[in-house]
Amino acid sequence: MAQTLAMPLAPSVAVICNRRNTNSFSNLVSFPSSSTPKFRGLTIKCARVGGVEIPNNKRIQYSLQYIHGIGRTRARQILLDLNMVDKMTKDLSEEELITIRDEVSKYMIEGDLRRFNALNIRRLKEIQCYRGIRHIQGLPCRGQRTKNNCRTLKGKRVAIAGKKKAPR
Repeated sequence: MAQTLAMPLAPSVAVICNRRNTNSFSNLVSFPSSSTPKFRGLTIKCARVGGVEIPNNKRIQYSLQYIHGIGRTRARQILLDLNMVDKMTKDLSEEELITIRDEVSKYMIEGDLRRFNALNIRRLKEIQCYRGIRHIQGLPCRGQRTKNNCRTLKGKRVAIAGKKKAPR
């Protein structure tokens, strides 16, 4: 019986029985404290800008580039518009984060940008223009040659039956 009482019932409840006297329920069940665990050197705070969690351990110029639609040039432009020094993301104050969020919200980013591009491609496909046809066929539409390259779009090579290599 002591072995069955010593087995844990659930991850949050553990039954402990070290004494012979098992009359009181408080001796049998111990509940963990509700405080959050604290780890040395680990911070869980993460800056959220434009609906994306940007990394804390990088400079703000490079952290902003994790947002779809913000590249190197636009990240620099945002920092110049705000007259902000390029420092680590974790060192930013709450007011600085709010101003960065306001500045980033002026641009078309993330879901809006993806939707905009998808609608443009769908429009090209519907009007059956050259670029739309190339999108439908899964081939490059910006004039690249397709004899040797563009394996990314065309997919894996397919062997042609009956074709033999020329003898040397």
